[in-house]
Amino acid sequence: MKYLSTRGDQSRRQFSDILLEGLAPDGGLYLPEQYPRIDAAALARLRVTWNELGYAELAFQLLSLYIDDVPSEDLKALCQAAYRADVFSDPRIAPVRELESGLHVLGLSNGPTLAFKDMAMQLLGHLFEYELERKNDFLNVLGATSGDTGSAAEYAMRGKSRIQVFMTSPHGRMSPFQQAQMFTLMDPNIHNLSVEGVFDDCQDIVKAVSSDLEFKRAHRIGTVNSINWARMLAQVVYYFAGYFQVTRQDAQYIDVSVPSGNFGNVCAGHVARMMGLPIRRLIVATNENDVLDEFFKTGVYQVREAARTRETSSPS
Repeated sequence: MKYLSTRGDQSRRQFSDILLEGLAPDGGLYLPEQYPRIDAAALARLRVTWNELGYAELAFQLLSLYIDDVPSEDLKALCQAAYRADVFSDPRIAPVRELESGLHVLGLSNGPTLAFKDMAMQLLGHLFEYELERKNDFLNVLGATSGDTGSAAEYAMRGKSRIQVFMTSPHGRMSPFQQAQMFTLMDPNIHNLSVEGVFDDCQDIVKAVSSDLEFKRAHRIGTVNSINWARMLAQVVYYFAGYFQVTRQDAQYIDVSVPSGNFGNVCAGHVARMMGLPIRRLIVATNENDVLDEFFKTGVYQVREAARTRETSSPS
């Protein structure tokens, strides 16, 4: 499997190359040349995997479709290390709870920071460490957060000797709980940077640095935000896990409603559907801070003013 930039750079890259790089040299996102198609027989096999072997093995089977430059036994070990019962509070990792007939909730808050970002970050931390050991290299992770990405990334990367984390966040605009999660970590490789502004200002810093190819390579800078394909790929897994828990037959279709600000979560659902998972509708649920919803409806991207983001229930 090779990866290409969304902005036209035709350099075909392997997974291990894009894992540590983040954005492509031309500023685009890396995506696979094609999405592997899962037919009815493959979907049935994955259901058996989920039922009999659980989340870590399901993750290994799905990731193997996209990662062919990491030995299978190593990739399996990384998945097993990331999705352990002593890391997540539920042994199912992503359990489903039925609210009423035909309505279910997929639980993605069982990780160490209670954020859905743990689902990808725990794996990302192990992948980063593995690849850095393999290359005898180090990485400076630069991230932007309004709360959940930062704490999930820091808890996944804390204590890893080859990784330094520099996490930007908007000053005074995170929840007290998430701020406490991040700012009380005393690990020497974790660095919190408070920025006067809003989340978009933090994200702009990350994108500007990622677009400066010479600077990024000289200082070994990588990212953990949704611009990293590995994080997106890890999130695809829980759409399959959720599907197998709410259906009994592989021909059944489901609708999925996703609370999403930057659309990274729901994009993983789109990838799962492109692979052949029977999802009929992907419903994006947003609050008053509906920048991307507005963009797709009007074609105009209008960043919200700081005063307006304070009025919403989430500043993302």
